[in-house]
Amino acid sequence: MLVWLAFTLAANPAIAQTTTTYSNTTAGTINAATTCTALLVRNFTVGASYTVGDVDLGLLATHSWRGDLRVTLQSPAGTRVQLVNGDTGSIDGNNFNVRLDDDAAQTVNTDGNGTNHSNSAPPYQNVFSPNAPLSAFNGENSAGTWRLEICDQYPSADNGNFVRADLYLTGVPSSYADLSLTKSVSNAAPAFGASIDYVLSVTNASGSTLTATGVTVQDNLPAGFNFTGASGFGSYNSATGVWTVGSVPAGTTRTLTISGTVAATAGASVTNSAEIGASSAFDFDSTPGNGAAGEDDSDSASFTVSGTRVAGTPPALVCPVGTTVHDWDSVTWPAGTTSAGAALTAIGSASFNIAVSGGSFLSNATYGGQSPTRQNVVTGGLTPAQYSIFELVDFTSQAGSVTTTITLPTAVPGAQFRLFDVDYASGQFADRVTVTGTYNGVAVTPILTNGTANYVIGNSAYGDVLSADGSADGTVTVTFNAPVDGITIEYGSHSLAPANPGQQGMALHDIIFCRPTANLVIAKTSSVVSDSVNGTANAKAIPGARMRYCILVTNNGSGTATGIAVADALPAGMSFIAGSLRSGTSCAGATSVEDDNANGADESDPFGASVAGTTVAATTATLLPAAAMAIAFEVAID
Repeated sequence: MLVWLAFTLAANPAIAQTTTTYSNTTAGTINAATTCTALLVRNFTVGASYTVGDVDLGLLATHSWRGDLRVTLQSPAGTRVQLVNGDTGSIDGNNFNVRLDDDAAQTVNTDGNGTNHSNSAPPYQNVFSPNAPLSAFNGENSAGTWRLEICDQYPSADNGNFVRADLYLTGVPSSYADLSLTKSVSNAAPAFGASIDYVLSVTNASGSTLTATGVTVQDNLPAGFNFTGASGFGSYNSATGVWTVGSVPAGTTRTLTISGTVAATAGASVTNSAEIGASSAFDFDSTPGNGAAGEDDSDSASFTVSGTRVAGTPPALVCPVGTTVHDWDSVTWPAGTTSAGAALTAIGSASFNIAVSGGSFLSNATYGGQSPTRQNVVTGGLTPAQYSIFELVDFTSQAGSVTTTITLPTAVPGAQFRLFDVDYASGQFADRVTVTGTYNGVAVTPILTNGTANYVIGNSAYGDVLSADGSADGTVTVTFNAPVDGITIEYGSHSLAPANPGQQGMALHDIIFCRPTANLVIAKTSSVVSDSVNGTANAKAIPGARMRYCILVTNNGSGTATGIAVADALPAGMSFIAGSLRSGTSCAGATSVEDDNANGADESDPFGASVAGTTVAATTATLLPAAAMAIAFEVAID
């Protein structure tokens, strides 16, 4: 039976490819035997000779405890891939009805204990990725005997029956470019602040029949690496992470060096991954930009920061008009509270919200009772001990997290606070905390300063040493030296944690807020509306012409400005045109009618405007951060 399919690969040109199906429907018994000594073998004979670009395998077997099954495919060239390893510990569902495809999102035998498959195919009921990739066969010649081996690796009475298997071979078009990518780092163990280089190389194999054009590589630089420059072939944009390579002829390698300095602290491991993002040519063993693991168009390089770790020195918090401290020693927070407001002097009422996912808050009398709670046992080494909000939680997986969101009524120029007990205990927990800010909806990245029990990569800190409750070793200091109106603290686990981390905790200490300050910027623009000679077309500033002026006041600060008043005296030779006053939030949007006096409802809608003699005035009671007031009016040139 032959099946012909034509399809287009993402980011490749539209090239028709032929997929041929080879089927074996000879029934047979799959006997149970220790270590798979009894094999059921089924062969596929392929007479046609072509280069293989993709392989899938469909298998239908009736069998109880399909987790007992082990499946291996061998090509005519002798390449062997164990596609299904078996999982006798957790998969007791009946039957095996699966098409194995490298591009599938879910791995075989992860569909749950007790899940039964149907006994009818094709089409196959499930599409899973194999335990080892079928791409190992890509590039080989198709012709010859493909050998399929199936066995039951667990000695029991639950033998099964082979029903059918289908081998799907996709041939490579005659025109293609075989691109591959490698990535390396100049120093795998650099010290903090050291200069290092990433080297990227794109190669078009010598056997390729096409020059690849329009080639790009996506390399988003990781936190913990500060970009300083790039050199080599093409151009690199550090903001987008795109290396524009251009053309790569067959047998040619293009190379780029990305230079930077190490910004992560001692003990941090930083991984940088890159992938070919686009190419004009078909590539039989990889698809640009698909993010698939195991393809040769992607690679990664890692370094671990060397040196003896010391507690970092937090940057100074610069506050032009003073600070407001949210001090947990003087704030009431009943045990178990997850949402509360807080009055902040010179700032307004802020809100605190704490939510857990993938776990539950615990109650522990030692730490103040039901979490989240105010306590002074976990102290960050402060003497005398001070209060903080402790988040003690039982996570059921590494994905669990506690998210603390602080929402401010207005932006502040900066903020600084400490997190206690970000640490690690082998086989128990591995703390991770990630802090982000916002300002007018745009993300703001803080500076994190490590303790000796944790390391910092970008805006995340990772515990890797145990810290006692009363120790400063687990302290992480967070500093925002840019305006923020919201702060999010996400506390959870990192890769050193066990699958079920269980109990762990972190504390949020006092928060220092810079008090808001306004920064008013004024601009004045003019344009000629009309003149008596040219009308409105190409009008000139000649006697008798009408001109439009606009005064724009913008608050570029983080605090609300109050009691704003602006006065503009008209120069000699110009006369105000009555009834021309308009207001708005921009010069183009200044369309709200204002009368010429300083009285009436129009004076507070929300802007006021008036004229007295030759002076135009504008007022507003308040101007929020990032807000603007525009007053427009017209004059006649005498």
